[in-house]
Amino acid sequence: MSKILTTQLSGLFQRITQNEEEAIEETARLLAQAGIGEGNVYFACFDEMQVVELNACQAVERFTKLVPWTKDTVITEADRVCIFTRSAHDEEALALAQQLSDNFIPFAAVASEAADSENPLADLAYTYISARIRGGLLPNDLGERIVVPHAIAALFVYEAVKISYDEMLGLDDEEL
Repeated sequence: MSKILTTQLSGLFQRITQNEEEAIEETARLLAQAGIGEGNVYFACFDEMQVVELNACQAVERFTKLVPWTKDTVITEADRVCIFTRSAHDEEALALAQQLSDNFIPFAAVASEAADSENPLADLAYTYISARIRGGLLPNDLGERIVVPHAIAALFVYEAVKISYDEMLGLDDEEL
């Protein structure tokens, strides 16, 4: 079963890379505006997506200028936000997105659904990345699909964004 899981995750990562490469680059560029300037970068992570912020703040290679986001955080025009949510229809994520949009603060969003006319989060976000998850990856004994890898896909997107972000900030040059 682990070989099938590996194959399915590899396919998911390839779909994200092939279809979201431009959006990943645009998201890194958006976040770099705060990284280079006076602002902070915030990751607003909902439900299991909190693993992204945990990784970004606690990993060996931390995300430069990232400050933990809470519901009480005051976000300024110099700041940039990336919302990570399982669904583009999550009420908390949409409330934050609407607040940022109303205050003319550009932000990025990462969710499972494709960016189409029925995706309210993609409509509000300055940049939007689809994690391309449509359901579970593996069938179980009952014929149901299991292993819905929202957090794994979000971490993959995070790492892809971070690579571009670090390049834009010139951080990869400093380590040589």
